[in-house]
Amino acid sequence: MDSYSRMVAFFKVLLPLAALAILATLFLLSRGVEFNAAIPFAESEIAGRLRDQQVTGPFFSGTTSNGDEIMVNATLARPGGTDRPAEATDVSAQLKTAAGGGMTLESDLVQVLAREDLARFSGDVRIVTSTGIDVRTDQLDTALTGLSGKAPGTLSGTSPFGDLTSGSMEFSAKNEGGPLHVLFKSGVKLVYRPAENPE
Repeated sequence: MDSYSRMVAFFKVLLPLAALAILATLFLLSRGVEFNAAIPFAESEIAGRLRDQQVTGPFFSGTTSNGDEIMVNATLARPGGTDRPAEATDVSAQLKTAAGGGMTLESDLVQVLAREDLARFSGDVRIVTSTGIDVRTDQLDTALTGLSGKAPGTLSGTSPFGDLTSGSMEFSAKNEGGPLHVLFKSGVKLVYRPAENPE
């Protein structure tokens, strides 16, 4: 038998034994499984989840009968009861009309009052339209069954024309499937800022 054949025969025995030794060492030295590990939640958080039903990171998407799109996401949502409405926190809603325009609504809290066909945005409410209007207010009431809403309190923000303040605001689609119309009312003030000409 030549030296090459002897070396091959030697490695045929040695390599499987080395692999077996490595595997045995791996399993013998591996860390054991701890079956009584603590759940990574604080006791108060567990108690809150057991007491109040809630959904973390909810997302809703739908289309109205007119073809308008509505997309809503939040950090947390809780179902309502007989004495309280359903609510969601840190909400962002995108409304897109079939005609192509739309707006984004952001709020700290939204309460859903189904009997009144109403979603009430409250806290720091931000309204941004596709035409460049960006305003903030304390409350915005929107319809659940269509694209319309009213902000009964003071609004302030910016527009493509300048800084804007208003006592109230309404938005809706005047025609079925048409674009959204935004109407500012009650002491509207616009500080016009002409566009700068680049030179």
